[in-house]
Amino acid sequence: MIIPPYLKPGDRIRIVAPAGKVQKDSVLPGIELLQDEGFEVMIGKHVFDKHFQYAGTDKQRAADLQEAINDSETRAIICARGGYGTLRIIEKIDFSPLLKNPKWLVGFSDVTVLHAVLNNLGLVSVHGSMPGFFLENKKPTKSFHSLMELLSTGKSQIAVNSNHLNRVGTCSGELVGGNLSLIYSLQGTPWQLETSGKILIIEDLSEYLYHLDRMMQNLRMAGQLKNLAGLVVGGFTDMKDNDSPFGKSANEIILEAVQDYHFPVCFDFPVGHIPKNLALMFGSSYQLEVGESCRLIRKQS
Repeated sequence: MIIPPYLKPGDRIRIVAPAGKVQKDSVLPGIELLQDEGFEVMIGKHVFDKHFQYAGTDKQRAADLQEAINDSETRAIICARGGYGTLRIIEKIDFSPLLKNPKWLVGFSDVTVLHAVLNNLGLVSVHGSMPGFFLENKKPTKSFHSLMELLSTGKSQIAVNSNHLNRVGTCSGELVGGNLSLIYSLQGTPWQLETSGKILIIEDLSEYLYHLDRMMQNLRMAGQLKNLAGLVVGGFTDMKDNDSPFGKSANEIILEAVQDYHFPVCFDFPVGHIPKNLALMFGSSYQLEVGESCRLIRKQS
């Protein structure tokens, strides 16, 4: 996997909005924080455009992303927000310049689509916080500090307390994944995620429990769970139920889908649509240790 050069002060970062429309007031303080860290920050021409629920038309959003990819002086591309819409533009993008001039791609949620594309191309990317989540009470968040450390040094080591549903064990493998709904949406496409022998991390927001079960059963029947090295479960936030209860929690639904396999499983990991959304390098090798606590540690060569 190709790893871009780590960031240093003075490097150029571009902000793009490949999905939902962006509220300027919600992201400008985070962008200013990047400038305070010493980076040159350029905002895409259409980041604050509005086209129904999108940040501009498909053509406009694709143009901003393509310009960022093509710019040889840009060292990182950070998505302004998620939402929905990235899936609509990936066929309009030429990602090949990244193979000659690799740069960091950062985001989560709908940005999972771009993580999957880059993974299929052999490029690492960063599942991490976006500008609207860089500050809390005018102070940089742990999510922001985690992102800056990963982008500048490559260090990524996260430990969390044990969950009673965890399945103990140790494994190593390439880290892949992101938002489960977007992983599901890529099934049967050229960008379907390859999971065999890898550590899969999943998270989601505001889904019905029955739909979570549908997605997990889809991955199971497609053979994408059987040969995992390990499974890491992040935040499944604001999940919904029907008037007739589904009967299982989100974590129980996930555990049932992998009950016939024996790899380690870690629940309640700090990634996703939660206040503490720590940065991880997709496409890179990690070690997962699940025991009295759960640790995920990036292997640096």
